[in-house]
Amino acid sequence: MRSTIEIDDSLVEEALKLTQVKTKKELIHLSLRELIRQKRREQLRSMLGKTDIEWTLADLRELRRDEQQ
Repeated sequence: MRSTIEIDDSLVEEALKLTQVKTKKELIHLSLRELIRQKRREQLRSMLGKTDIEWTLADLRELRRDEQQ
């Protein structure tokens, strides 16, 4: 999907230096994946102790594989 957005140049430059990705496109993809991963972890933490979760090792591996994509 093509989008036109305004992003703070100093944030982009700092993020490029810290991550060492080569393009802004790569940086945005990396950033979105990291945000999604972080929010999923927060959701899981908020559920701790509130429900009975019966996950198998296969379920956990599938979650990890989804996070890596």
